[in-house]
Amino acid sequence: MWMTVASRAATTEVPCSAAPTTGAHVDDQTHHKTQTHQKSQTHQKSQTHQKSQTHQKSRTRYGIYLSPMGPLGDPGALVDLAVRAERAGWDGVFLWDHLVSPSPPLLTTPLTPPSMPPSMPIVDTWTTLGAIAAATQTILLGPMVTALPRRRPWVVARQASTVSRLSQGRLVCGVGLGVDETGDLSRFGDLVDVAGRAAMVDEGLVVMRGLWSGTELHHHGVHYDVDVDASAPEPHPIPTWAASSTGATGVLRRAIGCDGIFHNPEHELTPAEVAALVTALRGLGLPEDRAFDVAVRGNASEAWGDPQAIDLEGLADAGMTWWLESLIYFDPLALSLEVVDAGPPRP
Repeated sequence: MWMTVASRAATTEVPCSAAPTTGAHVDDQTHHKTQTHQKSQTHQKSQTHQKSQTHQKSRTRYGIYLSPMGPLGDPGALVDLAVRAERAGWDGVFLWDHLVSPSPPLLTTPLTPPSMPPSMPIVDTWTTLGAIAAATQTILLGPMVTALPRRRPWVVARQASTVSRLSQGRLVCGVGLGVDETGDLSRFGDLVDVAGRAAMVDEGLVVMRGLWSGTELHHHGVHYDVDVDASAPEPHPIPTWAASSTGATGVLRRAIGCDGIFHNPEHELTPAEVAALVTALRGLGLPEDRAFDVAVRGNASEAWGDPQAIDLEGLADAGMTWWLESLIYFDPLALSLEVVDAGPPRP
């Protein structure tokens, strides 16, 4: 769902770059979660068994996770924000991917600026990522996440390929089922049924991985028919994260076929919940020594000015490898930039 009263946001689902899972597992639909501005009182520890598949480092990494709409519904402002994030020491910048921005009552919250219009400007995520890739040098970037059922997977594969090459391998590709709170699906005649969309995600990932591999692809499935000659494989790995909001077994199995998971329930995660998630993934077959990211979102920056604290150290000990600081469409642009400029809440 989108933002409700007194809430901050979080997103959807995500993709995979390893072998596909079988069956139309119902992926967790993205929900924009209840959040409060919280600042960190603790320190994050290095990780040993859960490191990124792209840039493996024994430490938690920090990203900006934002909605490209409202005050941030300007591609120029987003590029500037990404450049500032790189300069301030953030490790990644990740954008929601929607077609329709919220309107009342979804738009109205106690934090909504009085000047907020009834509908907000919104920008295309993939186009903006291309601009960010060209303007930055080191920061990772990607959609968090793209709803594959409302896109042609071969188009998404080419968009991801382009941004990956433009950024010299800095793309993390997130793909999921999508949500329909604002009509991203139903307003355009796309499938709304959850099980059907889950099947489209699983099959679409097969197509995307096949195209990235460069091998000859002849796929004839329930939803997609593709016949493509062999070509050069991607010059850079394209890591993918699988989105989850419920942690259902089918969703976790899909995540194991990916490079990481963005677990995004309707509340802020506790260390115990992250530990349980990692245990469940291990129990379903995720090897102990395999590089695998676990991304968690929330608000830990002291720039928010809130006295509450998030146990970042505990989250890291439990298995979190990425902390995503949320910037939401009802946050004034100046405040969002203060959070970015303050840098990540590292020890």
